[in-house]
Amino acid sequence: MRGKIDQVSALTKGSAVVIGGVSGSGKTTIGQMLAKELNYSYLDADDFHSQSNKDKMRMGIPLLEEDRIPWLNSLRNILREYLTNRKDVILSCSALKKQYREILRSADPNYKWGSHASTVSFVLLDVPAHVLRDRLNEREAKGSHFMPASLLQSQLDLLEIDEFEGILKVDATSSPKTIVNAIKDMRQI
Repeated sequence: MRGKIDQVSALTKGSAVVIGGVSGSGKTTIGQMLAKELNYSYLDADDFHSQSNKDKMRMGIPLLEEDRIPWLNSLRNILREYLTNRKDVILSCSALKKQYREILRSADPNYKWGSHASTVSFVLLDVPAHVLRDRLNEREAKGSHFMPASLLQSQLDLLEIDEFEGILKVDATSSPKTIVNAIKDMRQI
């Protein structure tokens, strides 16, 4: 088994950047723009939620761990496919808790849990709560997303950032172009 893991690890050349943050922080917009500029593939984690997860959120019911973990495991498996096929990918995903980011980091076959050394890196789009509320209320009024503004506080309560994780934190109140440029500058890409 160890030999097989080493073979997969030796082939891993792709990289994954997870654009994270609470709902309304701009993950999709920034992720799509960054992917286009870098010529990376793009994935939106919302597209991989089960229908029952989307229904719960639409009804204003926060997801539980038993809802999130299978979703995160499927995202990890998709990221691993990209990495082992030497492809680069941007994933827009809330990834609010350290435990969730650990699951996504483990898409890298070389990753050792808790080490934070992974080809999966994270960018946190940082936005004040009042701005997020305004964005979510506007989005909800348009009917353009399944996540209601009423769930914002549950996401803010879940958000945990450990400074030792090496997460790039970007002020996401600027224009999308400014945010993308800041990410590229910080990542030196």
